[in-house]
Amino acid sequence: MGMYLNPGKQRFQIAINSEIYVDKTGLINHLNSVINTNQRYVSVSRPRRFGKTMAADMICAYYDRTADSREIFENRKIATNSDECVSPWDINLNKYDTIRLVMTDFIKTDVDVKESLKRLSRRILDELHQEYPSVTYEEDDFSFSFEKFYAESKRQYVIIIDEWDAIFRIRLDDKVGQKQYLDFLRDWLKDKEFVALAYMTGILPIKKYGEHSALNMFDEYSMTQPMQLAEYTGFTKSEVEKLCEVYNMDYSEIESWYDGYKVSDNVPVSKRQLYREGKYEGHIIDIYSPLSVVNAVSSGLIKNYWNKTESYEALAEYIRRDYDGLKEDVTLLMNGGSVKINTSSYQNDMTTFNSKDDILSLLIHLGYLGFDDNTNEVYIPNEEVMDVFKVSTQNKEWVGYFKAFEKSEELLKYTWVCDENKVADLLEEFHNKASNKPDFKRHSCIIEKA
Repeated sequence: MGMYLNPGKQRFQIAINSEIYVDKTGLINHLNSVINTNQRYVSVSRPRRFGKTMAADMICAYYDRTADSREIFENRKIATNSDECVSPWDINLNKYDTIRLVMTDFIKTDVDVKESLKRLSRRILDELHQEYPSVTYEEDDFSFSFEKFYAESKRQYVIIIDEWDAIFRIRLDDKVGQKQYLDFLRDWLKDKEFVALAYMTGILPIKKYGEHSALNMFDEYSMTQPMQLAEYTGFTKSEVEKLCEVYNMDYSEIESWYDGYKVSDNVPVSKRQLYREGKYEGHIIDIYSPLSVVNAVSSGLIKNYWNKTESYEALAEYIRRDYDGLKEDVTLLMNGGSVKINTSSYQNDMTTFNSKDDILSLLIHLGYLGFDDNTNEVYIPNEEVMDVFKVSTQNKEWVGYFKAFEKSEELLKYTWVCDENKVADLLEEFHNKASNKPDFKRHSCIIEKA
């Protein structure tokens, strides 16, 4: 067992030994269906607290040829719910050389990216050489050396990369380093016979340059389009109901505080005509924030657990950006509204923003906003996230926006009941404020949204 090559099952064993463990082993059935196909490149992006690392540990434990993990999986959902007509659940159990990387171990603020990649290459090649000592390799040519080890062993690899997007979060402005990193991954993995499965997980989808993905061989399963992996994005309703029953928790409170993420699975072939007719929504799944649910049911306390993994300043920094209409949209969202956005221009990083839609798209991937892919609208998903928004908008720059929204609601109410005097008074008040301060556009924008 190595640190990177065939790291074993211990990490996953620790997870299932925990007091609260929710079985997501069914994910492996999907991976088994794409292994050694053109769809063998899988990129999964989710917010923090949504179980990315546990999934990576689980995949290691299943595929690692040294792990001897049948006992772990044989009574799990992968075995009990597996469709034997497709393939046996254990068809790939402990069959592959497995490489597991956590990119935050290598990408550092004070280390040049080229040096970080050399360190990564050196460590993996060193472990491969320990396993296959007869192979001579070139330390300066990682991809070619990998090919040589494969030619000797005839064993394919399952390659698991956790925190794959660390470079875009740790070295935000290092465009040169980011390109070197993406080129490294592409040269190592793309169209390589030794890759049985490549599984990457992180917060951000794969970085775009213009309209194109830098790693276009990957199928992406994100918060806006999780497809077949929708039920593995977080905890499902049935999983949370079961936890509430075991731990004597009020399900409605848990739902109010930690639910709200709606994701879309693939529409079954037999239901697609009904879907086209607007008569089928069975592919839409409610997803709950896993870590918050675990904290709540284990402690018995319904409260905001978000600040254990995120600071309020992170959200505040994004929503105060000076993009036309952004603060008005945030005000509307905080009052229970939803906002239609275009996610296509977002470049899948944390610095390239050209409009408010790019900011709001990032907030989907960070878990601050839910996304309805039927209407292309964003919304604040639950009480926990609303609490984060409230703290992040406490400074005085937001006061005018909230007051304007309150007035717009008044105007809407009196317009609805045809109280022409109140409507006239409010319009005059807006006009007077616009005459004294250059904020009439702000008020009128919020009124229009309301």
